Amino acid sequence: MKKSALQKARASYQPKLPIALQGPVKVVEGRPTESVADQAAIKALFPNTYGLPEIRFEKNATPTPGKPINVGVILSGGQAPGGHNVICGIFDGIKKIHRDSRLFGFLMGPSGLVEHKYIELTAPIIDEYRNTGGFDIIGSGRTKLEKVDQFNKGLEILKELGISALVIIGGDDSNTNAAVLAEYYKANNAGVQVIGCPKTIDGDLKNGLIETSFGFDTATKVYSEVIGNIQRDCNSAKKYWHFIKLMGRSASHIALECALQCQPNICLISEEIQERDMNLDDIVRYIGDIVISRAAEGNNFGTVLIPEGLIEFIPEFKRLIGQLNEVLGANKDKVAGMDEAALTQFIFDNLDQQNLAALKKLPANVAKQLMLDRDPHGNVQVSLIETEKLLSGLVADYVANNADFAAAKGKFSPLHHFFGYEGRCADPSNFDADYCYSLGYNAAALINAGVTGYMSSIRNLVKPAVQWIPGGIPITMMMNMERRNAEDKPVIQKALVRLDGAPFLHFAAKRDEWAHNTCYMYPGPIQYFGPAEVCDQPTLTLKYEHKDK
Repeated sequence: MKKSALQKARASYQPKLPIALQGPVKVVEGRPTESVADQAAIKALFPNTYGLPEIRFEKNATPTPGKPINVGVILSGGQAPGGHNVICGIFDGIKKIHRDSRLFGFLMGPSGLVEHKYIELTAPIIDEYRNTGGFDIIGSGRTKLEKVDQFNKGLEILKELGISALVIIGGDDSNTNAAVLAEYYKANNAGVQVIGCPKTIDGDLKNGLIETSFGFDTATKVYSEVIGNIQRDCNSAKKYWHFIKLMGRSASHIALECALQCQPNICLISEEIQERDMNLDDIVRYIGDIVISRAAEGNNFGTVLIPEGLIEFIPEFKRLIGQLNEVLGANKDKVAGMDEAALTQFIFDNLDQQNLAALKKLPANVAKQLMLDRDPHGNVQVSLIETEKLLSGLVADYVANNADFAAAKGKFSPLHHFFGYEGRCADPSNFDADYCYSLGYNAAALINAGVTGYMSSIRNLVKPAVQWIPGGIPITMMMNMERRNAEDKPVIQKALVRLDGAPFLHFAAKRDEWAHNTCYMYPGPIQYFGPAEVCDQPTLTLKYEHKDK
């Protein structure tokens, strides 16, 4: 396969490891843990893997002989830069334990485990994928592992291949699956460990011990480069308002990080809109007033960053979506065979008046997407909803009826963008290349330590990689009960943007200045070669979060 100059150069990059993982390790156990909420319910569902201690790895002066281990790996959910390096780290880690260890990759996500589709990942294959983007080494998928027959079918192939540990690389839903699988195999003495790795560009899989999910660094740098390019064009032409929707299914971490990097005129933060109980009219008025103010200064241009999941956080639509989920979830069998017209009428008949009014307030195409388009978890497919066009259209109506805008001879010409897939498979930044390799190598150490139901954890990430702290936390520690498809389910709690957190507070202190002036920053492309202060820096989110620590 022909390779670009960058591919060839990146293949030789050797990711940096924490000092603690550069030789034999010893396990240091911390305090017992409990779930982030709903402790009694989570404990009852996970009696064999609940309350386990945190784990930290330290250098061990005394090497201990290792035994060969066969490990399986699954890439689950949406792609994120660095996934290949996690697999490379697992491979190198288990080979360090014993050269006869073997790694098997299950194809196209969890379905590969259930359907017994796999390949052995050998050194020549692994070497082709070091420091590359994408998940194409084995592919990914979104099959949920939640049924006993799936667990048992997977166990058949694990036993056949002699696999004693399975690593699931995924986001909150995928690692919830990992926790359920670990509990089942432990309860049935299956002899299979399950380890998770924190993947999602959304940045919402984190806590005190999982400081960031992998891929967030690279994706936000890719988006920030393109936003910076748009802002340079915007400030050159001086005649367009760019409405830019950014991926991030629920939390606004991506939008916030890109705002910190690029200093746009407007950035909406979903969590703040929910906290302030802002309705759609309030949001339109906020954007529109800035458009009018800039027009009065002769600036008929600007940039607006919009988080993908915004509509689910606007209180009037959050209530609507909540009732839609209940109505559809409680009547799954009844609505399964309905055509679009019948289903629409059924929904109209079963919504209360307040929610029906909110639904009818939306353009027909958006209302249809809320009602009919759902993912396998029952979630609204917010990436399909063109929020950027919805908002720009309403803002156009708002400013057209404003006397100040007319007096200023203002012009409003919107352009629309959605940045999502562009960032999911980029070659990982040096930070993500190092972080992901460490996560995988650390997963091998967790396997060697004999634990199950743990997530690979690398901490102290604002320091140079050699000072990072490896270890693991029980996945149950991150869980709570949530309503899914009209049922209460155990899931990993999403980490939303904290309105009292340093990243948001820094943004909030600057946004008025950015709104009315043109303060654009141009981060430029990811730098893979050069000084550490240019190439190895973590996100501003991480820097601000750790500034006072």
